[in-house]
Amino acid sequence: MDKSVWIFGLAREGCRVAGVTLGLALALTSYPKLAIAQNARLGVVRSQENAPQWAEISDRLQAAGVDYCVVNLSDLKAGANLSDLKILFLPNIDNLNEVQVAGLENWLASGGRAIATGPTGALSPPPAREKLRSLFGAYWGFSLSNAAPLEPLRVREQEWVRQAPPNVLRGGVVIPTGLNSQTAAVWRSDGTPPAVVVTDRTAFLGWRWGTQVVAAADFDVSWLQATLNRYGGVAGASGAPQEPCLASGGTARTAPPPRPVARATPPTPTPPAVGGRGTPISATQAQQMRQELTEAIARWESALLMAEVAVEGNVSMHAASEQFLRRVDKGTNPTGRAGTLNATLAEARSGLQAFDRALSDRDYTRARQQVEQVRNNLLKTYPSDRPIRYPEVRAIWFDRGTIVKARSKADLVPIFDRLQAAGINTLFFETVNASYPIYPSQIAPEQNPLTRGWDPLAAAIELAHERGMELHAWVWIFAAANQRHNTILGQPTDYPGPVLSRHPDWIATDRQGSRFERNQKAFFDPANPQVRQYLLSLLEEIATRYAVDGIQLDYIRYPFQDPSVNQTYGYGNAARSQFQQLAGVDPVTLAPNSPLWERWTQFRIQQVDSFVAEAAQRLRAKRPELLLSAAVFPIPRAERLVRLQQNWESWLERGDLDLLVPMTYALENDDFQRLATGLFENQPRSNALLLPGIRLLRLPVSTAADRLQQLRDLPANGYALFAAENLSLNVETLLRQTQGSRPNVPTDPLPQRQPFQAANLRYQTLHREWVFLLQNGQLNVEEVALKQWSLQADLLATALNKLAETPNVTNLQAAQRTLASFEQQFGTWTRQYAQESPERVSAWENRLDAIARLLRYGQNRGF
Repeated sequence: MDKSVWIFGLAREGCRVAGVTLGLALALTSYPKLAIAQNARLGVVRSQENAPQWAEISDRLQAAGVDYCVVNLSDLKAGANLSDLKILFLPNIDNLNEVQVAGLENWLASGGRAIATGPTGALSPPPAREKLRSLFGAYWGFSLSNAAPLEPLRVREQEWVRQAPPNVLRGGVVIPTGLNSQTAAVWRSDGTPPAVVVTDRTAFLGWRWGTQVVAAADFDVSWLQATLNRYGGVAGASGAPQEPCLASGGTARTAPPPRPVARATPPTPTPPAVGGRGTPISATQAQQMRQELTEAIARWESALLMAEVAVEGNVSMHAASEQFLRRVDKGTNPTGRAGTLNATLAEARSGLQAFDRALSDRDYTRARQQVEQVRNNLLKTYPSDRPIRYPEVRAIWFDRGTIVKARSKADLVPIFDRLQAAGINTLFFETVNASYPIYPSQIAPEQNPLTRGWDPLAAAIELAHERGMELHAWVWIFAAANQRHNTILGQPTDYPGPVLSRHPDWIATDRQGSRFERNQKAFFDPANPQVRQYLLSLLEEIATRYAVDGIQLDYIRYPFQDPSVNQTYGYGNAARSQFQQLAGVDPVTLAPNSPLWERWTQFRIQQVDSFVAEAAQRLRAKRPELLLSAAVFPIPRAERLVRLQQNWESWLERGDLDLLVPMTYALENDDFQRLATGLFENQPRSNALLLPGIRLLRLPVSTAADRLQQLRDLPANGYALFAAENLSLNVETLLRQTQGSRPNVPTDPLPQRQPFQAANLRYQTLHREWVFLLQNGQLNVEEVALKQWSLQADLLATALNKLAETPNVTNLQAAQRTLASFEQQFGTWTRQYAQESPERVSAWENRLDAIARLLRYGQNRGF
């Protein structure tokens, strides 16, 4: 899969884990190193949130025998001079604003180190949360339901934890996000999730440090000492540990001479603060927090409704509405939400009201607690124990590592059985990686050495088709070599791969002539005619020698760039020659502020665009039934064109792709929602099916359930999971329970092959939801509107069913007209209901849009 550092703070290399943002990656190399004073101290950040525990925190700091001073959270900003400090300690600070995060970023970029504990940043505004995850290489995922043993991983890479004592305590799961993130300790609970995650600059401890109700003092002290020692330690304890680190004006105080260690008496528990107001929440923050909670509740309700109506057979909505109205007339059935569908929903809505009351009382601490409590309760109780009926493309990337471990067709069988049981119906099977095909090729010079002696592609196709699954060959296009792969194969680090080593003139370097980009890959020159012919021949070989159902283009772009720091790529011999003929200048001589720079960027965009168009034309000429997809970045278009010249909107407009697979890898659901929603808001109208990607690495099962529901409430036609090697038993169980095959229940049609049947079944699910809500008195709609809605809903059901049974032009046009009319009037019919449940109505509108896309896709593919 396309693994690169990118702007959402997600880097995917090897395991495709998340990493630092591009801007931060540049900052880490461009900022000067911090000059640490010889007797540098520990700076401990104090906020309104950890102030109630400050006496215990202070006692444990002194017991740790370190010289420290206090940094007020409000003083943590970009201009603060902290040069007398060596390490910043942030104990249990739930909320940092963007200014404070920027100060922390500058500190780390200047060579400082930082330690966070507890849910640091968990209640920060989304932009600040996203930046914190990049800075720490980890984030607080969720609280553990019960106390669990914490076990240090005493391995060579984590020898610093050897003296840390084991203990049983109530903490939270810390989710790694960076290329350099390493788990140093785990919770001995289900799945052994990470409890401590470190990078070369930061450490994240997954419990509230400094409170007796969580952990004993010696436990906290031992972990702090071990962590400080990992980063070189600080000076011994001083005589004035409570003094502020900064004098007036943001200048660091001079550190006093060290004195003998002062040991504290065992601390006594501090009672929790009563009525503490905490850090103020702005109106914008309050709106964001409320919106996040409201959307989470709506998704939970969506999941419940899908599970409740996952039955065969349909009831006329007109008949259900007539019964509903008769009950209303008799006073035996209330309109609207007099009740609720589920106790969990009732509790969540009460929590939302409690959040509003806390804001009204200006009790910001209680407001934040309500947000976290509602969030956690919804995730813990997700309705994922029952099946749903919702046809969608359920894809997974079947990675090279999993293939290599198999070693034979027999070894692949249990993997395919598990995926089939989990309801997966489409595989993106890694077929060419860093110029190595996994099969014996007549075009490529060398098969992957780790798959020699057998043909994994042929075996996988047979196994997939036996199970009713599709297999699409996943092919790296312009990424030609991978230094990490070189290490696995025992090659020199700078080995350019089996193709570029034979054709060194095919490479596209950076402006300085370097072959490998910062993400350790070397790229082909997309402007080189010989490169293009080689790659097209390779694709044709796969399509004609093997019964693959599709081909996925990966790394269909240039390397990531940042012209503002002179980091640009694409300077192959062919590209330079062609551009010089067009513009009269060698692009190597151009600076980003040159009048011709935009033309150079457009030239490179065109190389990728034209390759996709030619690949689509040639492959469809060979095999019209073959599906073409691309794994792409969801970065906003303008920035994407500048940074990696990937113009997938143009590919959609031309009809080059059948499936678009945006790599929407985010660390939290609100960020994932923003990425996925942005795709549908900004995307041109097209016939392709959209399958947003979900990153599986260390994904909690509750988050996985919520993320799938997010996509089902958007106009998506399915999803793609990355990757098979990261599919945990817990997530696999979730998939098996909710979408796996069931006795006496027919398999759902594949949307990419039976779009009309899939559209019909999707609408049946939607139709049953409306009937279910009517039957339970949960649909508050004006009488006239309800009658019109129910009549048209039944007419649409008839039209879609007729198309599914007899696909032809006449039935398709009739279904499209009926659906278009229905969508046009839907907002009018649901206006009253939308006042109390706008998210529910929006989800229904999105699902109608997804049905319309299926009809367009089917029309484009033919009957």
